[in-house]
Amino acid sequence: MANTLFAAIDMGTNAFKLLIVQAHLPGKFIPLLTVREHVVLGLDSPSSTISTHSQNLSIKSLQNFNKLIQTHNVPLLHTRCVATSAVREAQNKAEFIHSIAETTGFKVDILSGEEEARFSYLGALQFFPVFENLVLNIDIGGGSTEFAIGLRGKVEFCLSLKLGHVTLTQQNFGHEEAERASNMREYIRNVIKESGLIDKVKNIGFEIALGSSGTIRAIEKAVFKGYALDFADNEALLSGCKRDWKFSIEELKSVVERLCKGGEGQKVRRDGFFKRRSESIVAGGILLDEIFDLLGIKEMLVSGYGLREGLIADSLAKVFDDGYDLNANARFRSILRLATRFNSKRITTSAAEIASIAREIFEGLRKYKELDNDGIYLTVDLDEKDLENLEAACLLHNIGLSTGKKGYHKKSYHIIMNGNHLRGYSAEEVKLIALLTRHHRKKLPKFDDASFNELDEAKQKFKVLCAIIRLSFVLHQNGYINYREMDFSHSHEGFKLVMSRNVM
Repeated sequence: MANTLFAAIDMGTNAFKLLIVQAHLPGKFIPLLTVREHVVLGLDSPSSTISTHSQNLSIKSLQNFNKLIQTHNVPLLHTRCVATSAVREAQNKAEFIHSIAETTGFKVDILSGEEEARFSYLGALQFFPVFENLVLNIDIGGGSTEFAIGLRGKVEFCLSLKLGHVTLTQQNFGHEEAERASNMREYIRNVIKESGLIDKVKNIGFEIALGSSGTIRAIEKAVFKGYALDFADNEALLSGCKRDWKFSIEELKSVVERLCKGGEGQKVRRDGFFKRRSESIVAGGILLDEIFDLLGIKEMLVSGYGLREGLIADSLAKVFDDGYDLNANARFRSILRLATRFNSKRITTSAAEIASIAREIFEGLRKYKELDNDGIYLTVDLDEKDLENLEAACLLHNIGLSTGKKGYHKKSYHIIMNGNHLRGYSAEEVKLIALLTRHHRKKLPKFDDASFNELDEAKQKFKVLCAIIRLSFVLHQNGYINYREMDFSHSHEGFKLVMSRNVM
């Protein structure tokens, strides 16, 4: 499995982020590990250099990432480490990059603003089925904001502006809240107007506006959870489960208006909701509000993927000689959207690990499909679509945890069956996936129950897939299983699964 593992590191202005995925051609990858470390480059220094303190934190973070990459056995050629705005603008970037290479072994690529915009667009394509649409992708970073207009994976236009939520927060726009907001808006408008962005976007046009950054995702979360309201709806997750990743200009302005309100009470509320992002979310909200107005955006889709996923897609295309199809598996992305909608990154990563275990067991069973000499053999034809449905169930099995642990498998079933989330899946496939999540734990299903009537011929496949997901769940709960070192054997007694134990 090692040759299908890929890693991407994003050295951002206010955080370092690692992503490790398992790739399945022609166009699918499953995140196995996502890690974010709070590193603010240059914050300690008033000049355009990266401070010694920030450099030390950076190297420590990258050393931690390196250990995780080695633990997962990701090949060196499948690992990419990139730096963005803060390093791009730093006077001492050459010294910094050399120090990283000496201490961690990572070769850091300093992306241009245009490259950053392109990768962010490619990442968004991995999340939404918008390959055939003319897309305006916007990525608000800590030190810059990237704009890209793309169609069918090709970038028609891109631009990077030195407008970031961290750098805007650090600038002196006045002392009073209202004064700061007004001066910041004027500054943002001037930079955007002078860049020629408005005319360029107007001339090319776009069908869909996409946002692919942490700041935009935080604002979407605020919309989804009713941050702009005096009393947020505690049942928002369930009552709003049919809502997709998007918000309107009216919803954006409501959140920004709330963010810009002064007073200690509002600051406490903001800190509690946005956590570490609280300090710069006001600037990020104002910046996005101005972008909406100046570019005529009425609604924005919000991607759960961005720069790192774009790097992964680009790496896959290079390693497999363009064998990676950016649009090969659009429907599977609706699974990933739903998983990341309801789960934290930690829980989503856990689900992805279970999916990887399940894949190994599935492939091991399918390998012996044709064996029937004096032994037990698989009597059900399992194909790639069955594997996709199994992986989907693994990734979604724990989305019910969003409302509490008790009976979460039943809640997962309810969300899948009632949200109309799984685009491109037939009614029978949706039912199959939902039932697999419902029965991955606790009591075994009763196949004479009315809920199985709709499965028809898929009932026999369900029995095999249910056994796989239940076993995968138990193995993962054990906490010691190294699913990258599994082996199947077959005899007259049945199937034997052999695996190694991780040293914890």
